[in-house]
Amino acid sequence: MQFFKNNYGFRVPYQLLIDGTFCLAALKEQVQLAEQLPKYFDCELKMLTTQCVFLEVEKLGPGLYGALQIIKRFNVHKCGHEKNPIGASQCLLSMLGSNNPGRYVIVSQDPALRDSARKVPGTPIMYLHYKAPTLEKPSDYSVDKANDDAKRIETRGIDRLRSLKEKEIGEESSIQKPRGKKRAKGPNPLSCMKKKKKTNASNPAKTNSDQSASSEKKKRKRVRIAQHVKEELAARQKLPQTTTSPN
Repeated sequence: MQFFKNNYGFRVPYQLLIDGTFCLAALKEQVQLAEQLPKYFDCELKMLTTQCVFLEVEKLGPGLYGALQIIKRFNVHKCGHEKNPIGASQCLLSMLGSNNPGRYVIVSQDPALRDSARKVPGTPIMYLHYKAPTLEKPSDYSVDKANDDAKRIETRGIDRLRSLKEKEIGEESSIQKPRGKKRAKGPNPLSCMKKKKKTNASNPAKTNSDQSASSEKKKRKRVRIAQHVKEELAARQKLPQTTTSPN
């Protein structure tokens, strides 16, 4: 059922369309359908039949009295043939239509009905194998239809992404401003700045001493000598030196 849930939208509670042949087999094998079927599916079920199925079993006489009593326990689903009843197999197939829109599970021992139901994509089929309820694997029709739908969805998603991408590119190109003419750029303002003198950061003591020496030089003042003192010194330099001889 997981296949039908993923690909055909089946949801709990599942709707089981049960005919008289299945009820007759359950009576013969002593299978309690009300107990065994919910255990088999491990979920809530809606066990249904139709008026056409009910009338067909009733017409078959006393030999199917037990099967008729089992059918009476199921809810009678509206099939549209209330005024003009048809055969049970035809009734169930008409409810399936071409793609089983009601998402029914066909429950029958009739080989012809099961074979026709397999050709309707998305139709689970159940029967009794001795005492064991058995759900058939999905038919080739159901598998092929699911694969085609998956490919179609994938292609549609790729086309959708492509169209969105093209739309986005078109919007970006319309918003983008046209390029103007290149203008001559001025000099880099950083290159016009004066270079700072490097300081001897590695030897701060030397820098401090140099600064102090230069400040001392600046503090020294030139002493001016008077003119008469200069003349006296010049006269002394011109006098001959006298030497004394030893006694």
